[in-house]
Amino acid sequence: MSAQCEVTAKRAANAPMSFFERYLSVWVALCIVAGIALGQWLPGVFRAVGAMEVAKVNLPVGLLIWVMVIPMLLKIDFSAMRQVRGHLRGIGVTLFINWLVKPFSMALLGYVFIRVLFAPLLPAEQLDSYIGGLILLAAAPCTAMVFVWSRLTGGDPYFTLSQVAINDLIMVFAFAPLVAFLLGVSSITVPWDTLVTSVVLYIVVPVVIAQVLRKLMLARGQESFDAVMDKLQPLSIAALLATLVLLFAFQGDAIISQPLIILLLAVPILIQVLFTSSLAYWLNRKLGEKHSVACPSALIGASNFFELAVAAAISIFGFESGAALATVVGVLIEVPVMLLVVKVVNASKPWYEAGLRK
Repeated sequence: MSAQCEVTAKRAANAPMSFFERYLSVWVALCIVAGIALGQWLPGVFRAVGAMEVAKVNLPVGLLIWVMVIPMLLKIDFSAMRQVRGHLRGIGVTLFINWLVKPFSMALLGYVFIRVLFAPLLPAEQLDSYIGGLILLAAAPCTAMVFVWSRLTGGDPYFTLSQVAINDLIMVFAFAPLVAFLLGVSSITVPWDTLVTSVVLYIVVPVVIAQVLRKLMLARGQESFDAVMDKLQPLSIAALLATLVLLFAFQGDAIISQPLIILLLAVPILIQVLFTSSLAYWLNRKLGEKHSVACPSALIGASNFFELAVAAAISIFGFESGAALATVVGVLIEVPVMLLVVKVVNASKPWYEAGLRK
């Protein structure tokens, strides 16, 4: 393993969960309240913000999303992909869950819960949009927060770095076709131009910018890179929270009229997280991978790159869409649900390793 990759992996393993990350669900809840209140108090201001578009891209939100995404992508060392040979089974499980199970299972859950079971309780004109948001959420595997979850379970930092790098590379090419296919299966009209634009704006361009900046920053030394990253992380979370305030300002009327919407949208997300993490954990055990590999493999499939999902939902369906709201619900439940998964895999370590000895 290269010295740079080793340093990156060790830092990821030792980095503590920041104050903002630990209480992310609290901040999201406060943003819901603030956004709804501001949207009702200053509707004209938020209509003006929503009108600031070029080619269906809202400029203020686009800027906020870049501030969100680029610090996350700066952490990714694509040279880590050379280190996968030692854990091919774990990588195989990760890719199987992330790209063949997770998006398709969410499309199914979205249909069952949104279009069938919960349809009488939801606005009929937003059903397709809600399903679209759930699909976007599931098609974007976790990038940054998986380092935190991996550390909390004693996960192998080199494996975690490798699987994140591979997922990000695949996402550049697979996100748009996969989302388009699943939207088509769900009978949702696919706006190809908007979808491709979203991929270019929120995946390709940020990845290129982040990798160029990463090389320039590392040229000044690892300590300088770490110091800059520590300063950028709060900006990323702040940009996320500002975006959520804008979203809920536009969603305020729908939420006030039907407050059960958030709870109903959380049901398929919760089921999908528990299903995919359990399946990945079990498959790694059956294949004989060690516990420190199985944990990050299970956790990356359960978590989401919600910054990308939110950005794509806004671009494709709009600020006031059910899709944007669905992706934000994913942000709302991310931390408490993932901490539950962390607790389960830690508590089940004796069971897991007993199976390896058979």
